[in-house]
Amino acid sequence: MDRIRVVLADDHPVVLAGIRALLNADPEIELVGEATDGGEALPMIRAVAPDIAVVDVSMPGLNGLELTERVTGECPGTRVLVLTVHEDAAYVQPLMKAGARGYLLKRSAADDLLRAVRAVASGGVYLDPSIAGHALAEPCGADGRPGMAEGREPLSPRETETLRLIAQGFSNKEIARRIDVSVKSVETYKARAAEKLGLKTRAEIIRYGAAHGWFDALALR
Repeated sequence: MDRIRVVLADDHPVVLAGIRALLNADPEIELVGEATDGGEALPMIRAVAPDIAVVDVSMPGLNGLELTERVTGECPGTRVLVLTVHEDAAYVQPLMKAGARGYLLKRSAADDLLRAVRAVASGGVYLDPSIAGHALAEPCGADGRPGMAEGREPLSPRETETLRLIAQGFSNKEIARRIDVSVKSVETYKARAAEKLGLKTRAEIIRYGAAHGWFDALALR
């Protein structure tokens, strides 16, 4: 039986080492490439055409969502399994819509990674058990659309960019570095944007972003 060929993309060295050890310990799986950012991962996946790409969500270069979309469109023989710290079920919908076939929390990897890889490689879909029951539910606002707020003051460009990056899973510190402002400024932009839109949680921000096309490939460049 042919081994399952896997490429791994994660920008955290400790996580990368741990996942590598798990995959290498299984004789039915062959790790054929590693990348530490999305921009490095995409040409690697094109070149080696793995069966599975295990990718993190928040990476430099291309984030996990854009990488998933690109791999799905350009490498149809490769299935994407998302491995992430994000336990918010609202992350699942945009990633699955982009073409991911699996969503696994990093805290579950030691127990469930190999099971998830096999499930996705065999053509199935794998959702982490802790979020599977409600992952695809999408609460709606009063107007019937997720996270929408009508008649409110429009966001400034900085507020929009901050909220978009929050929805994509970046921390305040990472956002501050990306848009070249202080962490305190990021917190201010986030608070103002959330107040204007009536958004109270990260899940609501993610749903708002999905409803406004913030997860389209062009929006994530």
